[in-house]
Amino acid sequence: MPTITLVQGDITRESADAIVNAANSSLLGGGGVDGAIHRRGGPAILAECRRLRAGHLGKGLPTGRAVATTAGDLDARWVIHTVGPVHSTTEDRSGLLASCYRESLRVADELGARTVAFPAVSTGVYRWPLDDAARIAVETVRATGTLVTEARFVLFDDRAYGAFARCAG
Repeated sequence: MPTITLVQGDITRESADAIVNAANSSLLGGGGVDGAIHRRGGPAILAECRRLRAGHLGKGLPTGRAVATTAGDLDARWVIHTVGPVHSTTEDRSGLLASCYRESLRVADELGARTVAFPAVSTGVYRWPLDDAARIAVETVRATGTLVTEARFVLFDDRAYGAFARCAG
C-alpha cells in the first residue's frame, strides 16, 4: 500500500515519477487540470496524445481507463491520462471513478513509477461532490495492490484539501 500524502497547490508544479491528468476522452487538452498540464507540459504531450488517437485510441480514451504519455516539460517522467465520469444523480458511476485511480496505478506499475501525483478526478466541470470523490479516491488507492510507494493527492484549494484530509485521516 502506498503512503498517501496531501499537498495543496498546483499539480503542474509537482515533482513525481508520474503526474495523473484528469483528461477528457479526446486526450487533446481542455480546461482545468487537463488544460494546465498540456500548457505547462508543452507540445510533446499533445503530440503523443495525437499519436494515440491516430492508433488504438481512435475513438478516444474510455471513461475509467488510463494511458501514459511523456511528461514533456513537467518535472515528471510521465503523464498518466485518465477520464473521470460526469457525476449523475440518477446513476451510480462511483465504480468508474474508482477505476480511474486503479487504472492509473496499474499504468504506473507498468511504467515502473514509484511516486504518483493525483488531482481530485471529476470534481471540477464533471461536478462530482468533493467529499464523495475524496472518499472514493483514498479508499481505492488504499485497497489497490501496487508497487507505487507514494500516492500524492495535489488539491487545488482549501476545500478540496479539507475533504481529502478528512478521508486520509
